[in-house]
Amino acid sequence: MTDFLQVSGKTFLVMGVANKKSVAWFIAKALEEQGAKVLYSVRSEARKKSLESLLAGRPVFLCDVEQEGACEKLAAAVAAAGHAPLQGVVHSVAFANYSEGFKPFHGTPRRDFLQATAISAFSLVELANALKPHLARNASVVTIGISSLHVTPDNYGYMGPIKAALESSSRFLAKSFSSDSEVRFNVVGAGPLKTSASAGIPGYIESYLYAEKLTYRRRNLDTQEVANAALFLLSERSSGLNGTTLTVDAGLGSNFFDKDIIRLAMRPEQ
Repeated sequence: MTDFLQVSGKTFLVMGVANKKSVAWFIAKALEEQGAKVLYSVRSEARKKSLESLLAGRPVFLCDVEQEGACEKLAAAVAAAGHAPLQGVVHSVAFANYSEGFKPFHGTPRRDFLQATAISAFSLVELANALKPHLARNASVVTIGISSLHVTPDNYGYMGPIKAALESSSRFLAKSFSSDSEVRFNVVGAGPLKTSASAGIPGYIESYLYAEKLTYRRRNLDTQEVANAALFLLSERSSGLNGTTLTVDAGLGSNFFDKDIIRLAMRPEQ
């Protein structure tokens, strides 16, 4: 069978595996199944230890993107271990502090917004800058966004604007890198998923089930479907895509006026 994606034998760095439900883990598995070599970057020694059985025998590096200089240390460690050049990078990192519960958006604490922005959006810029000398000329960088930046879900809070910053940063990086390379930056705009991170969002289950009713197929995304899209973007088969967002939502964003949803909303008694 022809190796359509042509990632076999190439090296990729995947950042953000937290457990076996993580989008990053599904992407990494898909890469490995296609014969790629995958390096892993996790936040802390504690996270690395918790993943010992899952990542046994694989190269694992530490990078807490909240700490200034962490991305430079990661890049140096990857290069020192002889893993450069990298053919691709997966940035699947996000954090929001909801420990005080949800507040109206206008009441968002400054410290929480800035912390979440540094971790969830600006880390992509720092990572790209640090890894630039160690990327193949035509490498692909993929980050994980959301399927729509126009919706305003109450229980997503300030992460909506931060995901918008992430998507915009990806486009600006695509432009910036184009001056002396063919490195591409793209976003997978994923619809609602069953992950450990989403489970921490208050009221997420109801939102997830509502979103499912709006998909054309009446079935929400599998995490593997998002991983498959990321795998395509990481491969040279997507060489014509740069600075774009590939939306993966099973039709959710185009089905607001579904007749069954209208009936339930307007005549719930029936």
